[in-house]
Amino acid sequence: MKRNRSSLAVVVLVSLLGVGACGGPDDAGPQRLRVEVIGSSPHDPRAFTQGLEVVDGVRYESTGMWGVSSARAAEQASGVETARVEVPDPLFAEGMTKAGDIVWQLTWKDGVAFARDPVTLAEIRRVSYQGEGWGLCAQPDRLVMSDGTPKITFRDPVTFAETGSVTLTGYRDPKPNELDCAADGTVYANNYPTDEILRIDPDSGRVTGVIEAGGLLTADERQRTDVLNGIAQVPGTDRFLLTGKYWPHLFEVRFVPK
Repeated sequence: MKRNRSSLAVVVLVSLLGVGACGGPDDAGPQRLRVEVIGSSPHDPRAFTQGLEVVDGVRYESTGMWGVSSARAAEQASGVETARVEVPDPLFAEGMTKAGDIVWQLTWKDGVAFARDPVTLAEIRRVSYQGEGWGLCAQPDRLVMSDGTPKITFRDPVTFAETGSVTLTGYRDPKPNELDCAADGTVYANNYPTDEILRIDPDSGRVTGVIEAGGLLTADERQRTDVLNGIAQVPGTDRFLLTGKYWPHLFEVRFVPK
């Protein structure tokens, strides 16, 4: 009888643990949000946007495609362009971010990252890396990089050397593209090729939120454009800038619960 009671207690304990691991509140899935549009401004419809970021009143943008890739800087307040540098053909530019006194710009399949001057965007040096380059953003002590797989890689902001990585969880088949490192430590990622934006805890890799950003363009505009790609927090606010490849608009939005 005593043995049977012990066995029953073990079964009950295992069952309770199973409920906590598989059915608890932490496993309800990512929070679902939508965009609330605050306003919009013109965006170059020839820009195949790969990276977007606002730092110290400057909006940095990287554009792709062979032969026309570029690095750009503009005043955030006015939209006036202050610098533009063409990327040498046949390199295909991807994500871009400012880390201290360096603006880093990725290339897609070329395995080359450019270190640029933050004012003129002139090339300072190049470094090599393995694999594809997609999105890039900067946290205070590291760079966060995507390659189109569920893995995000951490890099040294000065040397660009790999310092670690994490695999995303909590969302089926994520494909993080352009990245934004928000002020609260969260990383936001355009989920290629959808109109969704993933909110990521970069330390654990967990996808904590999914933002539906569809419907920003008209049906006619969508016929002439490519995917949503380009996300940048407006410093000191809860607002973000969103755009896409060949999009004619730059939207200012908030992320709100559905």
